[in-house]
Amino acid sequence: MKAHPCFTLTCVLFAVSLTSSAASAQAKYQYFRAGNTADVHTRTVGGFALMGGGDDLDAAFRWMCELSGGGDFVVLRARGDDEYNSYVEGLCHPNSVATLVIPSREAAAAPFVSTVIGNAEAVFIAGGDQARYINWWMGTPVQDAINGAIARGVPVGGTSAGLAVQGEFIYSAQGDASADNDLSSKETLADPFNPRVTIAHQFLNNGILKDAITDTHFAARDRMGRSLVFMARILQDDRVKQIRDIAVDEHTAVLVDRGGTGRVVGAGHVYFMRAGKRPVRCEKGVPLTFRGIEVRSLHAGQVFNLRAWSSADGIAYILSVESGVIHSTQPGGGIYANTQK
Repeated sequence: MKAHPCFTLTCVLFAVSLTSSAASAQAKYQYFRAGNTADVHTRTVGGFALMGGGDDLDAAFRWMCELSGGGDFVVLRARGDDEYNSYVEGLCHPNSVATLVIPSREAAAAPFVSTVIGNAEAVFIAGGDQARYINWWMGTPVQDAINGAIARGVPVGGTSAGLAVQGEFIYSAQGDASADNDLSSKETLADPFNPRVTIAHQFLNNGILKDAITDTHFAARDRMGRSLVFMARILQDDRVKQIRDIAVDEHTAVLVDRGGTGRVVGAGHVYFMRAGKRPVRCEKGVPLTFRGIEVRSLHAGQVFNLRAWSSADGIAYILSVESGVIHSTQPGGGIYANTQK
């Protein structure tokens, strides 16, 4: 029989080993659970919710909940509290919503943490600072558990920093202490080897996002230039045949099904970019020159096939960078949608 449900109770547990003398030296995880105290096992359908940050997008969470079959929804974060629990519970009414706050590599190694992720029917990575996710979770059982969720067909989503870690290549934000210290397009275009241009590789094992990097808060924070620098550096440093970029505006998401078809929802645009030629000039202290970047921007209701990297929807144009200055084939020379410069 199931344990008695606690639909209004938030259950809090801490990772403290009562038998280990080293436990007090370990950073503790926090676990908050709302809803039914007993796990269920539902039939899930895989998919990826790629959210650009800003206000939470109801349509994206409802989609994840639907794919989860109403099972146990788990939110992962490195800092913060359980604010998502009441939001998701009120929106979707799943069996339970739990938040795991995992603030260190020691906490990421706790068996209970892996067990919670392993029992989840949906996994959502919250916003914050992706450097913490890379520094504290990569190479730990948390990484293994999330990849295990992907492999068994559980929907996985993320917003802002939680989107930034989903591509094969990741801007790891090692120098971004706060939003006020955001790595800007201007400084990266002027010097693509700025020491804050830090790229990690393959935190998540998602074949649909192979050869891809993601960016967030895109037009609002004028991040086109820095995304082009990331693409140029990956082509040059990693010598891949192509690099793709999925850049998502605030309050916008692309919902990608297990076949690779992505549908855009929300108020802004999603930019699907691709380049297959190495930059003309990408050197330390020298403004970037990089040509032939294909862009297709889509808005709500439009569809993009990520596996074929093609769509009949949206607006297609070409970008190039000449000595650190971006040029566009769009009418008016705009680098974002609607010819916005």
